Amino acid sequence: MIDGMAFRRVVAYAPPGATALGLGIVNATFGPRPGIPGFDLAICARHPGPLQTDLGLPLTVENDLGLLTTADLIIILPAVDYHVEPSHPVLPMLRAARDRGATIAAHCVGTFTLAAAGLLDGLTVTTHWQFADELAGRHPEVKVAPEALYIDEGAIITGAGAAAGMDMCLHLIRREHGAGLANTIARGLVIPPHRDGGQAQYVSTPVPSDSEDQRLAAAIAWAREHLDHRITLDTLASQALMSRRSFIRHFRSATGTSPHAWLRTQRLSLAEELLETTNLSVEQVATRVGYRNAAVFREQFVLHRGVSPSDYRRTFSHS
Repeated sequence: MIDGMAFRRVVAYAPPGATALGLGIVNATFGPRPGIPGFDLAICARHPGPLQTDLGLPLTVENDLGLLTTADLIIILPAVDYHVEPSHPVLPMLRAARDRGATIAAHCVGTFTLAAAGLLDGLTVTTHWQFADELAGRHPEVKVAPEALYIDEGAIITGAGAAAGMDMCLHLIRREHGAGLANTIARGLVIPPHRDGGQAQYVSTPVPSDSEDQRLAAAIAWAREHLDHRITLDTLASQALMSRRSFIRHFRSATGTSPHAWLRTQRLSLAEELLETTNLSVEQVATRVGYRNAAVFREQFVLHRGVSPSDYRRTFSHS
């Protein structure tokens, strides 16, 4: 709802060979669920009728591309055949949707459709790391960041491959409708409520052994319960019964980010929820999430959320 960008009407475009995972992600995040204000979700294709998915199973699509003209949010689903001919009718419809103010998102190879429509020119985007070089080679006017989990360019959002589409969709819900709704959906799906877009989409270091993984998980759980405390790297390493060096290596391997960046994300996510659901003052929220003073908290909130804590509360407060 910041800057009037909130959406309700969500339309996913399914190309031939659309991935079942992509369809599942869209339905899991935007589909109806009891007790939660729902989105108006619909699927469209070039032609109504049976549509083959990547599993070989047909999907019956009732809507054609005309549905794109009514969407607040359009999501381009990834597909086995991700190359779009220049004459494809979806391309001018996407440009028209962008011009009328719709938000348009794509993850994995769905970004190739946005690039073919010219919607990514001059922007920084991401895609599945295996296809990043191909996207950059086909569209030199687009800056491709293969390490990012998702990238928000305002009206255009791109995500990395496979399950990163869920991170992208939760980010959109969090951006437009607040942390409370995004966290509720994430809890229902039993997934992390918030991963920063700058978090790496893949890691090259070895995955920790079972015992190391358990100790790391215990340290992460402890940190989440003590965000109001001063938490140092030495404290976290001690909780995991590891040396500093070993802890940093295993933490990045498991999460794709640094302990410092992870802690900041957790603190700001909790701050969003407190601002939405309580009447605590900004100073009290700052203390609850572990900032030494409200000025530092305000500075970090504006830097990473784009608005002040007070403006965020006015937009999303449920209290």
